[in-house]
This record gives sequence, C-alpha cells and structure tokens, in this order.
Amino acid sequence: MKMTFRWYGKESDPIPLKYVKQIPGMSGLMGLLDKPAGVDWPEEEVKELVDYVHSCGLELEVIESVNVHEDIKMGLPTRDEYIKNYCSTIRTLAKYGVKVIVYNFMPVFDWLRTDLARVIDEDGSNSLYFNEEDLGEMGPMEIVRRTAEDSKGFTLPGWEPERLALLETTLKQYEGITPDMLRENYKYFLDRVIPVCEEVGVKMACHPDDPAWPIFGLPRIAHSQEDYDKIVKLHDSPANTLCLCTGSLGSNPANDIPAIIRHFGGMNRIGAMHVRNVKYLGHRHFREAAHLSSTGDLDMFAIMEAIYDTCPDTYIRPDHGRMIWDEEGRPGYGLFDRALGATYLNGIWEALCKIKGDK
Repeated sequence: MKMTFRWYGKESDPIPLKYVKQIPGMSGLMGLLDKPAGVDWPEEEVKELVDYVHSCGLELEVIESVNVHEDIKMGLPTRDEYIKNYCSTIRTLAKYGVKVIVYNFMPVFDWLRTDLARVIDEDGSNSLYFNEEDLGEMGPMEIVRRTAEDSKGFTLPGWEPERLALLETTLKQYEGITPDMLRENYKYFLDRVIPVCEEVGVKMACHPDDPAWPIFGLPRIAHSQEDYDKIVKLHDSPANTLCLCTGSLGSNPANDIPAIIRHFGGMNRIGAMHVRNVKYLGHRHFREAAHLSSTGDLDMFAIMEAIYDTCPDTYIRPDHGRMIWDEEGRPGYGLFDRALGATYLNGIWEALCKIKGDK
C-alpha cells in the first residue's frame, strides 16, 4: 500500500509540499494539472510538475482528473479528436513515470453537494454535505451558482468554469441518452485508450458516481458493484481498473464497501483507492465524517482489511477531510483533517500487518 495525498499544484494549492512530506508514511501524491477536458497535456508542463514533486521528496505515480470531454460521453462526431488527445496525454504521463490515471465517466457533474461547509454540531468543524431534498428547491443552475459562491475562490474538481458556462446547453444535449447508450459511448472510449495504456504500462481507474445514484435525470452508470462489473467487461484488460472511493459508493448504504473491495480486489481490478467515511442523516442525505469509524457509518477497519487481503499494493489517499482548527482552504481538501486521516489509516495498516504476521 502506498499512502498518497491529493494536491492541486503550487499555483493553486495553498498547502506546500513540505507539509505533505511531513505527514508520517506519505509516499507521494495523486496530482493533477489544471487543464480543460479534451486538451492534450503539454509535455513540458507534465515534466515540470513531476520534477517539482520529486524535488520535494515525493512520488507522482498517480494522476487524477484527466477529464473525459462531454462529447465523448455523448458520442458526438467530435469525440475522435478528443480521444486522440487523451491517448497522447496517456503516453506523455507514462513517459514521466505515471502508472495510474484516475478519471470518471459522469455526465456533467463530477460530484455534487448541497452545502460545502455544513457545521457539525458535535465539534464545531464543518464538512461537505448533501440532502437531495435541497436539489428540488435549487435546480442545476442554482446549485452551480451556490457551489461557485461557496468554494472560497478555489476551482473545484469537476466544477471548472469553462465546463459550467455551457451547462444549460449540455444538459439539453443529454436528453434522451439512456444508461445503455452512455455505456456504448464508454466502450467506444475504452476500446481506443486501453490498448495505449497496455502499450505504455498505465492503468485507467474509473471513479464512481458521487453521490451513488442518478441526479437531475442524467444517466449515471458507476455507483454499484453491478455497474462496475459491467464497466470491467466493456474492455476486458488489466489496464481497465477502478478507483474505488469508499465515500462515493458509501453514500448509498445499500453498497457493502468491504465486499465490493474484496470482489474487485480479487479480480485485480483496483487501480487506486480514495478512503473516507460518511455519516448517514436520512434517505439520500449525508455528510462527510472524520476517518475514525465511530464518527461515521463506514467500518474503516473492515475496509482497510479488505484492501490488505485483496489489493495490498494499491495506492490510497485520505479523501474529503473536514475543515478543523479554523483552517481556511479548498472545501474538502484542507491539510489538517486529511493528515489525521492518513495517520489513522496508516495505524490500521500497521495493526493489520502485525495481526496477520507481516514483518
């Protein structure tokens, strides 16, 4: 297991890498470049990023948010040019040591919350929060406006301004696209990028829908074990893997997270993991919790044990921390609570190693 940390780059992330390096057990990053969906990532910028991370004593073997253009998801004639750019980016990332690319195939919204800083009464911290009843009052355009206002000036992953400026047009284009049609477009994409991944030694790791159900009538096809079984069969290859996010899948209490990890870990189809906890507040109503099991409703020991037993060499990062100790920063991506989360998960891992007899 390699413990990593999501980082947005020295120009846009207020957390310096020297702080990340000081978190015990931290091996590297799940990093990114702030690039619009569909562009070919420039080699010189990739090299600069990788060189800088390495100079800080950290690895960069996982890249997140090489975003899939909406034209690919909708199956428009323009998709081939965007797929060509995607394949070129895969080759560039591989050249500089990247082994896993985390991405998603969610239409329009990469993730959705109805409050980015809901105060937790028990301790006065705040966290990301979702209540589906609030969506009926807001609608897509209002939730976009509110999310932008509450983001504290930071660009949020999946909420890039150039994408959301076309929101009304894009939502209309998705009318009539069924989950099966979206899967067909997904297969078209995988059939072209997975051979490139096999050639250069990179794994694609699909992140689940967040939250784990359809929203605003959009087709969503990655929020259960059944969905993921279909995805791995779209192009049967060890390079077609999953990024199992325990919080995204865990937003639906019907998903048995340890069982899902064991299922796909046993198939060698887990490329990366986002490990976090959620607290259920009602039907399709939840908030982010601290990583400690008792603060939420997921069994973090059982989750880590499933990883240990079936995919012990995977990449892990703590995800969506609360904002604590009056920290100001990108909602969900502060330093303090994610550092606590990493330390807690590393503690579970050490216990598992000793319980199960590893040296």
